[in-house]
Amino acid sequence: MTGVDLRALIRIVPDFPEPGILFRDITPLLGDAAGLHAVLDALESDAAHRRPQAIAGVESRGFIFAAPLADRLGLPLVPVRKPGKLPAERMSVEYSLEYGSGRLDIHQDALARGTRAYIVDDLLATGGTAHAAAKLVELIGGVVCGLGFVIELSALHGRSRLATYDTFSLLTY
Repeated sequence: MTGVDLRALIRIVPDFPEPGILFRDITPLLGDAAGLHAVLDALESDAAHRRPQAIAGVESRGFIFAAPLADRLGLPLVPVRKPGKLPAERMSVEYSLEYGSGRLDIHQDALARGTRAYIVDDLLATGGTAHAAAKLVELIGGVVCGLGFVIELSALHGRSRLATYDTFSLLTY
């Protein structure tokens, strides 16, 4: 990597979005060109050796990293969206996360059967969101070749929920 102290670019915000949560804010990282470049380099390195045929980005912060990663690798970008955002036929999965629940959607025709997809998001916490995204890729016939995260909160054991997938995290707290 480039020698950028990425941990120094992650702001810790206590009690957000709920009391007891220590939120890892990536905004300072995004505001630092060298830091953002270093993150994209690391994700690109991990993704490239997994030979993806598409990059799937999880709404919304996952899009920030997935889009330039797809561009760097010359691959299509598949958005995994929150409810009500996709206009065509879609598959949906409900999931739980560290402070609530949610649902993710993917267009049914987003990937051809057997397409290898690398899933990108900013944070791995309990693994609920990532697991839902992986299930969506599989439901439409894709193959999850890996998942990449900027930050992993190891105390929440999300990696164990993703044990059947190759998982990469740049920073672990």
